[in-house]
Amino acid sequence: MASTPRRPVSPMDAAEALFKPAPKKAAPAIERPAAPHARETVSIRIDSDVLAWFQEDGPGWQERINDTLRAAMASGK
Repeated sequence: MASTPRRPVSPMDAAEALFKPAPKKAAPAIERPAAPHARETVSIRIDSDVLAWFQEDGPGWQERINDTLRAAMASGK
């Protein structure tokens, strides 16, 4: 059976095997900016009584939390 040996036989082939070119690294992923005024899904920890207070008025509680945070941001705090 005439097959190539798994290990290099000659010292020169052994040295060449040690210096194989490194595989090329993949190009970094392009980071695209978010659309202006886009909403993101996040997970935050809020005390249960605070969450219950916002949910008392029914649907739209997430928007009310967002409006409250935006007011705090606008006031500079």
